[in-house]
Amino acid sequence: MSDLLKITEIKTFLEEDIGEGDLSATIISDTIRAEAEVITRQNMVLCGQAWFEAIFRYLDNIIQISWIVAEGETANKDSIICTLKGPAKSLLTGERTALNLLQTLSSTATIARQFADAVAGTGCKVLDTRKTIPGLRNAQKYAVTCGGCYNHRMGLYDGVLIKENHIMAAGSIRKAIESARRKTSVPVEVEVENMKGLLEAISAKPDRIMLDNFSLQNIRAAVALNEKNIELEASGNINLDNIRAIAETGVDYISIGALTKHIKAVDLSMRINLVK
Repeated sequence: MSDLLKITEIKTFLEEDIGEGDLSATIISDTIRAEAEVITRQNMVLCGQAWFEAIFRYLDNIIQISWIVAEGETANKDSIICTLKGPAKSLLTGERTALNLLQTLSSTATIARQFADAVAGTGCKVLDTRKTIPGLRNAQKYAVTCGGCYNHRMGLYDGVLIKENHIMAAGSIRKAIESARRKTSVPVEVEVENMKGLLEAISAKPDRIMLDNFSLQNIRAAVALNEKNIELEASGNINLDNIRAIAETGVDYISIGALTKHIKAVDLSMRINLVK
């Protein structure tokens, strides 16, 4: 995951909090050293170690970080995630930014693990979407895989997804797909909203068809009609209560915006003690 980290991004994360300087830390001598523990207040899947470490390395590369819970592992409520040692001033300055990244990415991974577990054994893969926090697209998509789910396209540049407005502008589903085929070699997916659209899409042969807000009955009908000729993806109003039934219809993928959009940061805290 190191290739996902850029020093400019780490600098931006810190500048947002530090600005012209950490005024509170000026009261602390540069010679004072401290130890710290990061503790989780809830069950979670840990994700974001590289971002957490990069924050402290940028501030002071002599800070030592020891992980007790591995990336992608489950941590139980009130357990210690990691320990840190180094200058007290640097630990205090980096605390909030490092925890913000760790708790956000761990939240994404934790939600992803819940959805991955819900479809286990069906052969269906759960995908994320582009509904990510601005500036954290790559990080959140990494967190999704850490939790056991999969990435849809990373952005508008690596895959074609033809939606309702694209179809309207192109003139038809077939025309939109044919135009995409002429202009790019990346995978082409088309979104359909009813069985009529599905039939037109199947005849135009895209790489994948997204069944948008189809009922469970219609998803089953779509799978039977398609006869495994084209990859099928279900999307829209899917949650932990109904995802298993949808996965069991035989669709290849289910995309869930909630993996990265409906997140609540994991409750983490850092306890710092001076070294005497």
